[in-house]
Amino acid sequence: MNDELKLRDQVCFALYSATRAITGLYRPLLDELGLTYPQFLVLLVLWESEPRTVSELGAALRLDSGTLSPLVKRLETMGYLVRRRDTTDERRVLVELTDSGRAVRPQVRDVPQQVAEAAGISTAELLALRDTLTAITDSIHSGNRKA
Repeated sequence: MNDELKLRDQVCFALYSATRAITGLYRPLLDELGLTYPQFLVLLVLWESEPRTVSELGAALRLDSGTLSPLVKRLETMGYLVRRRDTTDERRVLVELTDSGRAVRPQVRDVPQQVAEAAGISTAELLALRDTLTAITDSIHSGNRKA
C-alpha cells in the first residue's frame, strides 16, 4: 500500500475528525439551551447583523436553502427569530431576532472559550488554525486552487 494512501496521512480525514471532535465539544454546552450547533451558527450570523435575507444567511453559513430552511423554521418555532417578507421586495424573506433570540447571546458568550480550552491548544494556535482553515476555504470557494 502506498504511504500517501494511509488514512492517518490524509488531510481530509484530519479535518473531518477534528470537525466532529470540536462540534462534539459544543453539544453539551448548547444542549443546556436546547440549541444544536447549526442553530447556534445561525444565531451567530444574526447577532453580527440583522435583519438578513435567507440568501444572505445561506451565503454567510455556506448552506443551501434546503439545509438552512429547517434551521430557520425551528429557531422561529423556538421563539428566537421571525421571518417576514421585505416590504420593498416581496420576493425577499428577512430573518431577524426576537428579544428571546437576543437574550440567548449572553448565555453563550463563554462557549467559544470553553471549547478552545477543551481542545487543549493555546488561543494563538487556535487563531492561527482558524486563519489557515479560512484561507483554504476561501481559496477553494473562489476557484483559486493551485494545481
